[in-house]
Amino acid sequence: MSSSPSSGARVARVYTAARRHPWVLGKLGDWVIWFGPYTPAQLVVMGGGALLLIKTYAWWSWLGPVPIVGWLVSIWAVRGATIGGRSPFTAALGWLSLLAQHPAGRIRGRAARDKRPVPLNGRFVIEPAPMLATATGATVARAEGKRSVRRPSRRTRRRAAAPAAVRPAPVSGLDRLLSEATNHTTASTAKR
Repeated sequence: MSSSPSSGARVARVYTAARRHPWVLGKLGDWVIWFGPYTPAQLVVMGGGALLLIKTYAWWSWLGPVPIVGWLVSIWAVRGATIGGRSPFTAALGWLSLLAQHPAGRIRGRAARDKRPVPLNGRFVIEPAPMLATATGATVARAEGKRSVRRPSRRTRRRAAAPAAVRPAPVSGLDRLLSEATNHTTASTAKR
């Protein structure tokens, strides 16, 4: 191997000439089409424009050669027409396939569909929640096993003077057990 820096670099080239040059029509049998070759878009504009000009001759005949020149310019203008890098026909085919797709899309190649609705047969019971009063600061301190009780501040006295707030009912089994344990501890401390 040589020690030059350029010899170590590898160069890869891809020739996609078939993709760069669109399908064209330049010969019919042994006959060469004038001013050809033509792309499919040009052939459509050529045929559609000729049919339109023939059917509407009475409307544009007073304009002279202007519509025919416009038709020829439009044929020339669509020679390299692309929509998003694709020819107009493949773009139109893509739009049609998009419109034909199922609105929910596809999953593993099949149209995604919602499952049929199934009736849900179930019952539930709503019971009234038990009313539990909140404990004051002194009761909580006794429940926690603290022997000393601090003198309540003015704020605490005002809160204690207000009616006791209602605690929400326990939701889960664990909440119920904890609230029963708190009530049991509070009751046993109050008896002492």
